[in-house]
Amino acid sequence: MSSEPITVYIRPSRGLRALNLRDLWIYRELIYFLVWRDLKVRYKQTLLGASWAILQPLITMLVFDFIFGRVGKVPTEGLPYPLFSFAGLLPWGLFSTALNQGSRSLVSNQNMITKIYFPRLVLPLAAILAGLVDFAIAFLILIGLMIYYGVTPAAAFWTLPFFILLALITALGVALWLSALNVRYRDVNHALPFLTQLWLFLTPIAYSSSLISERWRLIYALNPMAGVVNGFRWALFGVGEGPGIGLWMAVFVALGLLISGLFYFRAMERMFADLI
Repeated sequence: MSSEPITVYIRPSRGLRALNLRDLWIYRELIYFLVWRDLKVRYKQTLLGASWAILQPLITMLVFDFIFGRVGKVPTEGLPYPLFSFAGLLPWGLFSTALNQGSRSLVSNQNMITKIYFPRLVLPLAAILAGLVDFAIAFLILIGLMIYYGVTPAAAFWTLPFFILLALITALGVALWLSALNVRYRDVNHALPFLTQLWLFLTPIAYSSSLISERWRLIYALNPMAGVVNGFRWALFGVGEGPGIGLWMAVFVALGLLISGLFYFRAMERMFADLI
């Protein structure tokens, strides 16, 4: 037998292998329990509990109806304004909740990060998935509004999950960037409400995207949530523009945010326990 020593070279993984996405499947039960914990904590010691998932978009819809519907009289593509605005507020609520909870997930779970090992990507992912429950509850109000106004779903209703997935991908991509930055720079906590509010007005929720000048349409399509909201209304009611170059641009930007966010999050992950 040869007595020569065996040399083993250990090199860091590159490309998609470096992300270790397989760990998410291994720790799937942890994701489930974190989602369940986030839901319990969110409405703990509240009088109205999960009713807040309905009240928040409903009250916002009433405010938008008065300001933009009755006073501003913005075009609604033939839909009653309450139905038009609520159909935009529904995916936006899913996105904004996922973005805010996901961006703060690392800092709010710093005790876990400093004491035990698990893939840190689990935290923003679980925070984002928890928002689906609120979305499902609020969706019942949308169904009630459709029945009240006598509006039937469009033939493209089956495409709704695609636009929900696009909203989640966008939220996860941005949340990965912001959650990692939030560990190092707590300014993110202060900037996040402003970013969310600004993004709200850049998304066609209270108004129709038909008001956007033709020369700005492609630039406007760089906002993935514009594609989500327009697609949501198109899938539900058959109004507005169907899938086109604007939607594909939204998909491209959302995937770019997700992939770049994954790599940045992974690069920063080794320093989370020391910085947090």
